[in-house]
Amino acid sequence: MTRAVINVTPLIDVLLVLLIIFMIITPVKPSTFKTKIPQEPDRSIPPPNNHPDTLIVSIDLNAGLALNQRSGLGSITEPQKLIEALQQTFATRLENYAGSSAVPHNVFIRAPRELDYGSVVKVIDAVKLAGADPIALQIDDFR
Repeated sequence: MTRAVINVTPLIDVLLVLLIIFMIITPVKPSTFKTKIPQEPDRSIPPPNNHPDTLIVSIDLNAGLALNQRSGLGSITEPQKLIEALQQTFATRLENYAGSSAVPHNVFIRAPRELDYGSVVKVIDAVKLAGADPIALQIDDFR
C-alpha cells in the first residue's frame, strides 16, 4: 500500500515570498527622535521694543482685539473694526512708501496660550481679508 506524501516545497516557497513582501512593506521606525526644546525665557529681562512699522494684533482673554496699543477694535466674532484699521494702515503705508517695491504688509498675531485654535483662525482670516501678507503667530502667556 502506498502512502500519500504531502509536498511542502511549494508551500515553503509561498511562505518565503510572503515573508519578504511583508518585510519590505513594513515601515522602518526611527529608533531615536531628537528634539531641541527652548529654554524658558528670563522674565527679569524686559522685552525689546518693537519696530514702529511692526503691526501686532493682540487677542486678549475676553476675545477682544487690539492693534499695537490701540484696543477696542472689535472681538473675534466681529472683527470689522480691526479689518478697517488694518486697511487704513496699509493705505497709509502705500502712500508713504510710494515708489518703493516693498510695502510692508506683515502682521503678527499674539494670542494667549489658553485660547482655542478656532478663535485664532478667525482672526487670521480677518487679517488676511484686510490684505496682510505674511502673517506670523506669537504665543503670549499674559503673566
